Amino acid sequence: MGARKRISAEKRKEASKSKSFAILRNCPSSPRKMRYVADMIRGVEVNKALDILHYSNKDASEKVEKLLLSAIANWQAKNEGARVEDSNLIVSEIKVDGGTVLKRLRTAPQGRGYRIRKRSNHVLIVVDKAAEATEEKVQPQSK
Repeated sequence: MGARKRISAEKRKEASKSKSFAILRNCPSSPRKMRYVADMIRGVEVNKALDILHYSNKDASEKVEKLLLSAIANWQAKNEGARVEDSNLIVSEIKVDGGTVLKRLRTAPQGRGYRIRKRSNHVLIVVDKAAEATEEKVQPQSK
């Protein structure tokens, strides 16, 4: 491995050390409903996001809350000895993509059938330190 590749790989490893993520795949709700919940917590501090999700009356908020707790646990596993309260963690990225679609038929008048699409989605949550997340966003814009 060349020197430039090794240096850039080390930089990438250091940058990813503060980030942790969790993925939920094939969640049986539509992506549109899940994005509504995701928009509520994007860019919010982790403890506040947990409060928002806990007291939300949306069905998808329970699943996202559990996923956020998983991302926090992943961060704690990476950074042993560090406390979540002191580290100023935020939800730096949350992404909702469409998953598989189960196609069903419902009977309709005059011998027809209407298509029912039972949608699912994939959710990715990235938890990062607040100061480092803002620095990364500033650098690409200054080029």
